Amino acid sequence: MAAMKEPQSDPLETALNWCAEGRAVALATVVRTWGSAPQPVGSRLVVDAEENFEGSVSGGCVEGAVITEALDILQTGKPRLLTFGVSDDTAFDAGLACGGTIAIFVEPVGGTQGRVNLEFFAAIAAERAARRPVIATTALDSGTHRFVRPGDAGEQGALASALEKALAGGVSEVVEGPDGDIFVEVHHPALRLVIVGAVHIAQHLAPSAAAAGFAVTIIDPRQAFATPARFPGARLFTKWPDEMLPDYGLDARTAMTLLTHDPKIDDVALKLALESDCFYIGALGSRRTHAARCERLAEAGFSEQRLERIHAPIGLPIGARGPAEIAISILAQLILVLRLGA
Repeated sequence: MAAMKEPQSDPLETALNWCAEGRAVALATVVRTWGSAPQPVGSRLVVDAEENFEGSVSGGCVEGAVITEALDILQTGKPRLLTFGVSDDTAFDAGLACGGTIAIFVEPVGGTQGRVNLEFFAAIAAERAARRPVIATTALDSGTHRFVRPGDAGEQGALASALEKALAGGVSEVVEGPDGDIFVEVHHPALRLVIVGAVHIAQHLAPSAAAAGFAVTIIDPRQAFATPARFPGARLFTKWPDEMLPDYGLDARTAMTLLTHDPKIDDVALKLALESDCFYIGALGSRRTHAARCERLAEAGFSEQRLERIHAPIGLPIGARGPAEIAISILAQLILVLRLGA
Protein backbone atom coordinates (compact mmCIF):
# COMPACT_ATOMS: atom_id res chain seq x y z
CA MET A 1 0.00 0.00 0.00
CA ALA A 2 1.49 3.33 -1.06
CA ALA A 3 1.98 6.11 1.49
CA MET A 4 -1.06 8.32 1.90
CA LYS A 5 -0.79 11.72 0.28
CA GLU A 6 -1.34 14.89 2.22
CA PRO A 7 -4.52 16.87 1.41
CA GLN A 8 -4.16 19.05 -1.66
CA SER A 9 -2.21 22.15 -0.75
CA ASP A 10 -4.11 25.40 -0.33
CA PRO A 11 -2.53 28.18 -2.44
CA LEU A 12 -3.28 30.67 0.34
CA GLU A 13 -1.29 28.56 2.81
CA THR A 14 1.41 28.14 0.19
CA ALA A 15 1.62 31.91 -0.24
CA LEU A 16 2.09 32.38 3.50
CA ASN A 17 4.73 29.66 3.64
CA TRP A 18 6.64 31.15 0.72
CA CYS A 19 6.51 34.58 2.31
CA ALA A 20 7.91 33.07 5.52
CA GLU A 21 10.83 31.85 3.40
CA GLY A 22 11.47 35.45 2.32
CA ARG A 23 9.84 35.21 -1.09
CA ALA A 24 7.52 37.91 -2.40
CA VAL A 25 4.54 36.37 -4.15
CA ALA A 26 1.49 37.32 -6.16
CA LEU A 27 -1.86 35.71 -5.41
CA ALA A 28 -4.44 35.31 -8.20
CA THR A 29 -8.08 34.61 -7.24
CA VAL A 30 -11.05 33.80 -9.48
CA VAL A 31 -13.69 36.33 -8.41
CA ARG A 32 -16.33 35.91 -11.11
CA THR A 33 -17.23 33.41 -13.83
CA TRP A 34 -19.65 33.36 -16.76
CA GLY A 35 -20.61 30.36 -18.89
CA SER A 36 -18.54 27.18 -18.81
CA ALA A 37 -15.60 28.55 -16.82
CA PRO A 38 -13.07 25.80 -15.99
CA GLN A 39 -12.52 26.72 -12.32
CA PRO A 40 -15.02 27.94 -9.69
CA VAL A 41 -15.03 31.26 -7.89
CA GLY A 42 -12.45 31.27 -5.10
CA SER A 43 -9.89 29.16 -6.99
CA ARG A 44 -6.35 30.46 -6.52
CA LEU A 45 -2.90 30.49 -8.06
CA VAL A 46 0.21 31.64 -6.19
CA VAL A 47 3.31 32.79 -8.11
CA ASP A 48 6.75 33.90 -6.93
CA ALA A 49 9.36 36.04 -8.68
CA GLU A 50 11.13 32.92 -10.03
CA GLU A 51 7.92 31.83 -11.79
CA ASN A 52 7.30 28.98 -9.37
CA PHE A 53 3.57 28.50 -8.97
CA GLU A 54 0.96 26.32 -7.29
CA GLY A 55 -2.80 26.10 -7.64
CA SER A 56 -4.96 26.87 -10.64
CA VAL A 57 -7.37 29.54 -11.84
CA SER A 58 -8.35 27.96 -15.16
CA GLY A 59 -7.28 24.34 -15.25
CA GLY A 60 -4.33 25.39 -17.42
CA CYS A 61 -6.17 27.55 -19.97
CA VAL A 62 -4.84 30.99 -19.02
CA GLU A 63 -2.27 30.18 -16.34
CA GLY A 64 0.57 31.39 -18.55
CA ALA A 65 -1.06 34.79 -19.11
CA VAL A 66 -1.88 35.16 -15.40
CA ILE A 67 1.69 34.31 -14.40
CA THR A 68 3.01 36.98 -16.79
CA GLU A 69 0.67 39.56 -15.24
CA ALA A 70 1.61 38.38 -11.73
CA LEU A 71 5.31 38.95 -12.38
CA ASP A 72 4.57 42.53 -13.47
CA ILE A 73 2.42 43.10 -10.37
CA LEU A 74 5.31 41.94 -8.19
CA GLN A 75 7.30 44.81 -9.69
CA THR A 76 4.64 47.53 -9.49
CA GLY A 77 2.89 46.44 -6.30
CA LYS A 78 -0.46 47.42 -7.80
CA PRO A 79 -3.32 44.88 -7.85
CA ARG A 80 -5.08 44.21 -11.11
CA LEU A 81 -8.41 42.73 -12.21
CA LEU A 82 -8.01 40.54 -15.31
CA THR A 83 -10.81 39.24 -17.52
CA PHE A 84 -10.42 36.39 -19.99
CA GLY A 85 -12.94 34.98 -22.45
CA VAL A 86 -13.22 33.55 -25.94
CA SER A 87 -14.10 36.98 -27.30
CA ASP A 88 -10.73 38.26 -26.09
CA ASP A 89 -8.04 37.51 -28.69
CA THR A 90 -5.32 37.38 -26.05
CA ALA A 91 -7.29 34.98 -23.89
CA PHE A 92 -8.09 32.78 -26.88
CA ASP A 93 -4.41 32.64 -27.75
CA ALA A 94 -3.75 31.69 -24.12
CA GLY A 95 -6.10 28.75 -24.49
CA LEU A 96 -9.51 29.72 -23.03
CA ALA A 97 -11.53 28.21 -25.85
CA CYS A 98 -14.13 26.41 -23.72
CA GLY A 99 -16.78 29.10 -24.06
CA GLY A 100 -16.51 30.64 -20.62
CA THR A 101 -15.30 33.93 -19.20
CA ILE A 102 -13.43 34.44 -15.94
CA ALA A 103 -12.40 37.48 -13.91
CA ILE A 104 -9.22 37.05 -11.87
CA PHE A 105 -7.94 39.44 -9.22
CA VAL A 106 -4.15 39.46 -8.84
CA GLU A 107 -2.39 41.12 -5.90
CA PRO A 108 1.02 41.14 -4.21
CA VAL A 109 1.54 39.35 -0.89
CA GLY A 110 4.63 39.78 1.25
CA GLY A 111 7.73 41.82 0.60
CA THR A 112 7.62 45.59 0.58
CA GLN A 113 4.71 45.76 -1.84
CA GLY A 114 2.36 43.28 -0.18
CA ARG A 115 3.04 43.61 3.55
CA VAL A 116 -0.53 44.65 4.41
CA ASN A 117 -1.98 41.82 2.35
CA LEU A 118 0.34 39.37 4.09
CA GLU A 119 -0.98 40.43 7.49
CA PHE A 120 -4.55 40.13 6.28
CA PHE A 121 -4.18 36.62 4.85
CA ALA A 122 -2.22 35.50 7.91
CA ALA A 123 -5.19 36.58 10.02
CA ILE A 124 -7.51 34.53 7.79
CA ALA A 125 -5.26 31.49 8.17
CA ALA A 126 -5.30 31.89 11.96
CA GLU A 127 -9.11 31.95 11.99
CA ARG A 128 -9.28 28.88 9.79
CA ALA A 129 -6.80 27.05 12.01
CA ALA A 130 -9.11 27.79 14.94
CA ARG A 131 -11.92 26.30 12.79
CA ARG A 132 -13.88 29.54 12.61
CA PRO A 133 -15.36 30.51 9.23
CA VAL A 134 -14.32 33.96 8.08
CA ILE A 135 -15.91 36.35 5.59
CA ALA A 136 -13.62 38.82 3.84
CA THR A 137 -14.30 41.58 1.35
CA THR A 138 -11.97 42.91 -1.32
CA ALA A 139 -12.53 46.20 -3.15
CA LEU A 140 -11.60 45.25 -6.70
CA ASP A 141 -10.58 48.76 -7.72
CA SER A 142 -8.13 49.37 -4.87
CA GLY A 143 -7.41 45.91 -3.45
CA THR A 144 -8.43 47.00 0.05
CA HIS A 145 -9.36 44.05 2.29
CA ARG A 146 -11.40 43.87 5.44
CA PHE A 147 -13.35 41.44 7.59
CA VAL A 148 -17.10 42.04 7.57
CA ARG A 149 -19.82 40.19 9.41
CA PRO A 150 -23.61 40.38 9.00
CA GLY A 151 -25.04 43.03 11.27
CA ASP A 152 -22.00 45.28 11.12
CA ALA A 153 -23.00 48.93 11.10
CA GLY A 154 -23.40 50.43 7.67
CA GLU A 155 -23.85 47.18 5.76
CA GLN A 156 -27.00 47.16 3.70
CA GLY A 157 -28.46 46.27 0.32
CA ALA A 158 -26.57 43.89 -1.95
CA LEU A 159 -23.53 43.70 0.34
CA ALA A 160 -25.61 42.72 3.37
CA SER A 161 -27.38 40.06 1.29
CA ALA A 162 -24.06 38.71 0.02
CA LEU A 163 -22.74 38.43 3.57
CA GLU A 164 -25.77 36.41 4.61
CA LYS A 165 -25.42 34.09 1.62
CA ALA A 166 -21.72 33.65 2.33
CA LEU A 167 -22.36 32.56 5.90
CA ALA A 168 -25.40 30.41 5.19
CA GLY A 169 -24.32 28.65 2.03
CA GLY A 170 -20.65 29.38 1.49
CA VAL A 171 -21.42 31.51 -1.57
CA SER A 172 -18.63 33.85 -2.67
CA GLU A 173 -19.55 36.53 -5.22
CA VAL A 174 -18.92 40.04 -6.54
CA VAL A 175 -21.49 42.65 -5.50
CA GLU A 176 -21.86 46.33 -6.24
CA GLY A 177 -20.74 48.47 -3.32
CA PRO A 178 -21.04 52.21 -2.74
CA ASP A 179 -17.57 52.81 -4.22
CA GLY A 180 -17.30 50.04 -6.80
CA ASP A 181 -17.39 46.25 -7.08
CA ILE A 182 -16.61 44.22 -3.95
CA PHE A 183 -15.65 40.55 -3.83
CA VAL A 184 -17.31 38.88 -0.84
CA GLU A 185 -15.60 35.60 0.01
CA VAL A 186 -16.15 33.00 2.69
CA HIS A 187 -13.09 31.19 4.04
CA HIS A 188 -14.05 27.87 5.60
CA PRO A 189 -11.98 25.71 7.94
CA ALA A 190 -10.32 22.75 6.26
CA LEU A 191 -12.43 19.71 5.45
CA ARG A 192 -11.82 16.67 7.66
CA LEU A 193 -12.76 13.01 7.49
CA VAL A 194 -12.77 10.75 10.53
CA ILE A 195 -12.59 7.06 9.64
CA VAL A 196 -13.54 4.76 12.51
CA GLY A 197 -12.19 1.33 11.65
CA ALA A 198 -8.79 0.63 10.10
CA VAL A 199 -10.23 -1.99 7.73
CA HIS A 200 -9.54 -2.80 4.08
CA ILE A 201 -12.05 -0.22 2.84
CA ALA A 202 -10.26 2.43 4.90
CA GLN A 203 -6.98 1.58 3.16
CA HIS A 204 -8.53 2.81 -0.08
CA LEU A 205 -10.79 5.53 1.31
CA ALA A 206 -8.10 7.36 3.29
CA PRO A 207 -5.72 8.18 0.40
CA SER A 208 -8.61 8.96 -1.97
CA ALA A 209 -10.16 11.38 0.52
CA ALA A 210 -6.78 13.02 1.12
CA ALA A 211 -6.36 13.50 -2.63
CA ALA A 212 -9.81 15.18 -2.64
CA GLY A 213 -8.66 17.69 -0.03
CA PHE A 214 -9.74 16.10 3.26
CA ALA A 215 -7.50 15.92 6.31
CA VAL A 216 -7.98 12.27 7.30
CA THR A 217 -7.89 10.80 10.80
CA ILE A 218 -8.19 7.03 11.36
CA ILE A 219 -9.31 5.68 14.72
CA ASP A 220 -9.31 2.02 15.75
CA PRO A 221 -8.48 0.59 19.19
CA ARG A 222 -7.49 -2.73 17.59
CA GLN A 223 -3.73 -2.48 17.27
CA ALA A 224 -3.54 -5.35 14.80
CA PHE A 225 -5.61 -3.25 12.36
CA ALA A 226 -4.31 0.27 13.01
CA THR A 227 -0.68 -0.11 12.03
CA PRO A 228 1.64 2.20 10.09
CA ALA A 229 2.45 -0.71 7.79
CA ARG A 230 -1.19 -0.88 6.68
CA PHE A 231 -1.64 2.91 6.63
CA PRO A 232 1.73 4.46 5.75
CA GLY A 233 1.78 8.21 6.32
CA ALA A 234 -1.72 8.28 7.84
CA ARG A 235 -2.82 10.15 10.98
CA LEU A 236 -3.57 7.02 12.98
CA PHE A 237 -4.84 6.58 16.55
CA THR A 238 -5.15 3.27 18.40
CA LYS A 239 -7.75 4.62 20.80
CA TRP A 240 -11.43 4.09 21.50
CA PRO A 241 -13.61 6.74 19.86
CA ASP A 242 -14.80 8.11 23.21
CA GLU A 243 -11.16 8.69 24.18
CA MET A 244 -10.29 10.53 20.98
CA LEU A 245 -13.36 12.33 19.68
CA PRO A 246 -14.57 14.52 22.59
CA ASP A 247 -11.50 16.75 22.19
CA TYR A 248 -11.37 16.47 18.40
CA GLY A 249 -14.01 19.12 17.78
CA LEU A 250 -16.54 17.50 15.45
CA ASP A 251 -18.02 20.36 13.42
CA ALA A 252 -19.88 21.21 10.22
CA ARG A 253 -16.72 20.76 8.11
CA THR A 254 -16.16 17.22 9.40
CA ALA A 255 -17.41 13.93 7.98
CA MET A 256 -17.39 10.58 9.78
CA THR A 257 -17.46 7.05 8.39
CA LEU A 258 -17.94 4.00 10.61
CA LEU A 259 -16.44 0.88 9.09
CA THR A 260 -15.64 -1.64 11.84
CA HIS A 261 -18.92 -3.61 11.77
CA ASP A 262 -18.42 -3.86 15.55
CA PRO A 263 -21.15 -2.13 17.62
CA LYS A 264 -18.78 -1.80 20.58
CA ILE A 265 -16.67 0.57 18.49
CA ASP A 266 -19.09 2.03 15.93
CA ASP A 267 -21.96 2.83 18.31
CA VAL A 268 -19.74 4.88 20.61
CA ALA A 269 -18.55 7.00 17.69
CA LEU A 270 -22.05 7.24 16.22
CA LYS A 271 -23.46 8.71 19.41
CA LEU A 272 -20.81 11.41 19.42
CA ALA A 273 -21.34 12.13 15.71
CA LEU A 274 -25.12 12.39 16.08
CA GLU A 275 -24.68 14.91 18.89
CA SER A 276 -22.37 17.01 16.69
CA ASP A 277 -22.68 19.13 13.54
CA CYS A 278 -20.88 16.64 11.27
CA PHE A 279 -22.11 17.25 7.72
CA TYR A 280 -21.91 13.55 6.85
CA ILE A 281 -22.26 10.37 8.90
CA GLY A 282 -22.01 7.02 7.12
CA ALA A 283 -22.08 3.52 8.59
CA LEU A 284 -21.14 0.20 7.02
CA GLY A 285 -23.61 -2.66 7.16
CA SER A 286 -26.69 -4.17 5.57
CA ARG A 287 -30.20 -2.80 5.98
CA ARG A 288 -30.83 -5.44 8.64
CA THR A 289 -27.64 -4.44 10.45
CA HIS A 290 -28.64 -0.79 10.28
CA ALA A 291 -32.15 -1.52 11.58
CA ALA A 292 -30.65 -3.20 14.62
CA ARG A 293 -28.25 -0.29 15.02
CA CYS A 294 -31.10 2.21 14.98
CA GLU A 295 -32.97 0.19 17.62
CA ARG A 296 -29.96 0.38 19.92
CA LEU A 297 -29.56 4.10 19.35
CA ALA A 298 -33.27 4.76 19.84
CA GLU A 299 -33.08 2.95 23.16
CA ALA A 300 -30.19 5.27 24.02
CA GLY A 301 -32.49 8.25 23.49
CA PHE A 302 -31.81 9.31 19.90
CA SER A 303 -34.86 10.49 17.96
CA GLU A 304 -35.88 9.18 14.56
CA GLN A 305 -35.01 12.56 13.06
CA ARG A 306 -31.44 12.31 14.31
CA LEU A 307 -31.09 8.72 13.16
CA GLU A 308 -32.08 9.78 9.65
CA ARG A 309 -28.77 11.63 9.45
CA ILE A 310 -26.96 8.29 9.14
CA HIS A 311 -26.23 7.16 5.59
CA ALA A 312 -26.57 3.40 5.73
CA PRO A 313 -25.85 1.17 3.99
CA ILE A 314 -22.95 3.52 3.40
CA GLY A 315 -22.05 4.80 -0.07
CA LEU A 316 -23.91 5.49 -3.29
CA PRO A 317 -25.79 2.47 -4.68
CA ILE A 318 -23.53 1.86 -7.69
CA GLY A 319 -23.21 -1.91 -7.29
CA ALA A 320 -19.73 -1.56 -5.79
CA ARG A 321 -17.77 -4.78 -5.22
CA GLY A 322 -14.67 -5.07 -3.13
CA PRO A 323 -12.97 -2.55 -0.82
CA ALA A 324 -11.71 -0.20 -3.54
CA GLU A 325 -15.08 0.23 -5.25
CA ILE A 326 -16.89 0.58 -1.93
CA ALA A 327 -14.42 3.31 -0.93
CA ILE A 328 -15.20 5.13 -4.19
CA SER A 329 -18.94 4.92 -3.51
CA ILE A 330 -18.42 6.30 0.00
CA LEU A 331 -16.30 9.24 -1.13
CA ALA A 332 -18.77 10.02 -3.93
CA GLN A 333 -21.69 10.07 -1.48
CA LEU A 334 -19.73 12.21 0.95
CA ILE A 335 -18.97 14.78 -1.75
CA LEU A 336 -22.58 14.70 -2.94
CA VAL A 337 -23.76 15.61 0.56
CA LEU A 338 -21.07 18.26 0.93
CA ARG A 339 -21.72 20.03 -2.37
CA LEU A 340 -25.45 19.47 -2.92
CA GLY A 341 -26.77 18.63 0.51
CA ALA A 342 -28.27 15.42 -0.92
